[in-house]
Amino acid sequence: MDKKLLIKNALIVTINQNSDVFQGDLVIDNKNISAVGQNLQDDNAEVFDASGLIVTPGFIQTHVHLCQTLFRNLADDLSLLDWLQKKIWPFESRHTAESLRASARLGIAELIRGGTTTILDMGTVNHQDVIFEELARSGLRAAAGKTMMDYGDMPDGLKEKTSVSIEESLRLLNKWHNFDNGRLKYAFAPRFALSCSDELLEETAKLAAEYGVIYHTHASENRDETRLIEQRFGVSNIMLFDKLGAADKNLCLAHCVWSTEEERQLLKERSIKVLHCPSSNLKLGSGIAPIPDYLDRGITVSLGSDGPPCNNNLDMFNEMRLAALIQKPEHGPRAMPAETVLRMAAIKGAETLGLEDVTGSIEPGKRADLTFIKNDQVHSIPYENVYSKILYSAASSDVQHVMIDGTWVLKDFELITLNKTEIIKNAVNFSNDSLQHE
Repeated sequence: MDKKLLIKNALIVTINQNSDVFQGDLVIDNKNISAVGQNLQDDNAEVFDASGLIVTPGFIQTHVHLCQTLFRNLADDLSLLDWLQKKIWPFESRHTAESLRASARLGIAELIRGGTTTILDMGTVNHQDVIFEELARSGLRAAAGKTMMDYGDMPDGLKEKTSVSIEESLRLLNKWHNFDNGRLKYAFAPRFALSCSDELLEETAKLAAEYGVIYHTHASENRDETRLIEQRFGVSNIMLFDKLGAADKNLCLAHCVWSTEEERQLLKERSIKVLHCPSSNLKLGSGIAPIPDYLDRGITVSLGSDGPPCNNNLDMFNEMRLAALIQKPEHGPRAMPAETVLRMAAIKGAETLGLEDVTGSIEPGKRADLTFIKNDQVHSIPYENVYSKILYSAASSDVQHVMIDGTWVLKDFELITLNKTEIIKNAVNFSNDSLQHE
């Protein structure tokens, strides 16, 4: 965007420290928000009338698998370890660069269409450049990294030599970290402890500390997983990262469903981030993460859809709604207020990724990452609390426009940086080929 844009007459949900919500305006100058308020004027700005729209910060999903989008609806009714070994790992091992590109594009299109502007993605073992290329092309803000796997029983196409896994991760970091003025960042991504050697886990921890980047992995998702990890390492799953020297603010742990008191203390003391994926945890029968307790302790918790084969979509509206609802039977109807959950989907996601000064709220000086939601829809009116409306009755189909870095990526429900017809055609073609079958 070469000139200023004045957005008028929006219901602005800022997610700032004061939780300001008001009918008003904002000015976007190039990539940044330069002013937020009421009755703003700028003679040098193009005017965009946002009457009838709620404007929120773009949603931030902190745990997704773009490589798995093509496996949607193909791995149902299985628990975690069977789901991986019988379905997901064989599927991933057969990815070509072309099929991975189709999967990434399909996932990115769905994310943008649903108002997500930033993600933390865990790739697969091979062809990771393809995912970065598609992220770069789409305009999405992201941290991502190749999956690292060098231990255990898995398809030959996924099992790596430790040195090769590390060397390839470093090559990707050097190529893609801070691409496009920091819009893309690298994150080391050992899959989970059961698929990684001690050496790989330890060396990755050192490298993440050395380069100051995210260490992204799964932990304590499933009771069988935690039992096997304790048998192998002699410590519980989350405490393992303390043993490895990886327990710090850059450690991002997906799930954390089964945690001990000692582990919860570690999460708080070391500022470890929890990536909550309620749909995935329910569908795989993994359990319900103790999120109210984590929040009471001051642990940073954000939201992610995980992968389409264990969800089966990448819809932040679904994740927000479930995150609130599943806690209420045990903790009472006041557990997980709507505003708390919306903050998890925005500013807490930014804090998780170290981007709290860049995105996650609508404030002057931050990047213009914005989601525009139609207000007066038959399924979402009337209402008295906009947070509850967004959480409990709005839907991804209500997202009319999306902006990232001050540039439209969705306008009037149509993708700008992606070709929806081509994406769907390619996805269907690959879903009908040998990717799913030996």
